[in-house]
Amino acid sequence: MIRNLHQNDAPAVLEIYRQGLETGEASFETEPPDWPGWQAKYHQFCRLVWEQDGEVLGWAALAPVSARDCYRGVAEVSIYVATRYLGHGIGSRLMAALVEESERQGIWSLYSSIFPENQATRRLHLKHGFREVGMRERIAQRGGRWRDTLILERRSITVGT
Repeated sequence: MIRNLHQNDAPAVLEIYRQGLETGEASFETEPPDWPGWQAKYHQFCRLVWEQDGEVLGWAALAPVSARDCYRGVAEVSIYVATRYLGHGIGSRLMAALVEESERQGIWSLYSSIFPENQATRRLHLKHGFREVGMRERIAQRGGRWRDTLILERRSITVGT
């Protein structure tokens, strides 16, 4: 089931984040933040988890892209699923719920920056109405290797029109 994230989900959320970072294909980050750092990064709304049999198996959250008021309706997507549950549709269900909740919260544009090699995440975004809007070439290094990032955007058809 999908539900709002609770404070006691912190250990599971950070562990799932760590698993994603270990792949080397999820983020430029190499270590998850502590819980206060995680809390500070993401909006207080649109924090969702997939819970099954009392265990958190995935999470999704939105982060502001800017502190400027004109960008209050633009948010960056993060979705992570526990390694052993990848490919079970959890990410897709979380993305659908995140899109729906983001629009209830007045978000008109969802943004993602992913490594182009991460084809599963690319397909997930395209399935949920994102479009590829650009590529940032050699934007930063991870593990001593320059990496590109693919920029994806989803514009709401109901908010900000």
